[in-house]
Amino acid sequence: MKKVVTFGEIMLRLGAPVYLRLTQCNQLDMTFAGAEANVAVSLANYGISVDYITRLPNNPIADKCIMELLAHRVGTAHIVRGGERIGILYLETGSNARPSRIFYDRTNSSLATVEPATIDWKEIFKDACWFHWTGITPALSENAAKVCLEAIQAANEMNITVSCDINYRANLWRYGKSAAEIMPQLVKGCDIVIGNEEDCDKVFGIKPENFDVNRTQGEISQSAFESVCHQMMVKFPRCKTMAVTLRGAINANHNTWRGILCDSGMFYHSKIYDITDIVDRVGGGDSFMGALIYGLLTYKEDKQKALDFAVAASCLKHTIKGDYNIVSIQEVESLMCGENSGRVKR
Repeated sequence: MKKVVTFGEIMLRLGAPVYLRLTQCNQLDMTFAGAEANVAVSLANYGISVDYITRLPNNPIADKCIMELLAHRVGTAHIVRGGERIGILYLETGSNARPSRIFYDRTNSSLATVEPATIDWKEIFKDACWFHWTGITPALSENAAKVCLEAIQAANEMNITVSCDINYRANLWRYGKSAAEIMPQLVKGCDIVIGNEEDCDKVFGIKPENFDVNRTQGEISQSAFESVCHQMMVKFPRCKTMAVTLRGAINANHNTWRGILCDSGMFYHSKIYDITDIVDRVGGGDSFMGALIYGLLTYKEDKQKALDFAVAASCLKHTIKGDYNIVSIQEVESLMCGENSGRVKR
């Protein structure tokens, strides 16, 4: 099987230990995080050949980042070195009625200051079958948006499948352009799109009927989101597959989780997972995307199984600290079959 390529920014993740607030901390847990890197790690973990493309400075922190990616069997040969700094993400894990909070320090990061025409996409894509990006990248800077467009156009020319996670982040769009101005040109080159209720609403003005994300109490009508898929696929005719993740927020430690998939006009619905005692929900959407790409590549004629694999994998991510979803195919398939007792495996 040819490789998958992902492109975006990876950051230094500094998290408050346990459930401490950042103002209580004298030390922070150091890992790395980034939507597209998270997808790459998931794919490598499932045995898919994957290259991760980004731009990192020449310093020991960036070297440590690359070493960690290589440890997860992610290809790093095409990472560009340059710029002044790696972006930083500060995380405070919520509990019960107190939500988790993320603070970014990524202005003028190496990827945000990337120049167009500096990445040889045709060389990178010569043995690829899939390209994945997210709406976080074009939010960083106008140049990052231009480089992302270069990648999408090259992939389209080479008949490579392009997927996008809309991943709307209101606090990142600060360079004078809005997501509504930039994203349509990029998404129109995509074959597969995923998002949630906020992504489609804030970026494209497409919303489910009679839905309030703050009043779910864990109960979400999947049928309300079928119209979102339909509207997106009408707006972007190239897109033949649309997935929506549905999170029911009861509190910071207790969510329900499921998804729907629309493929060529057919709708597929997953089971509902009741996730209690959440360890770390950051990266949950990325774990869904990585598992969905795996599922669509592996179970080509069984879209239901591809969706079920993605939802089960991302359910398990909520039990794992850090952004990366380090679970095995066997663990995912066991959960798909209903094995959720948590009994010790010997």
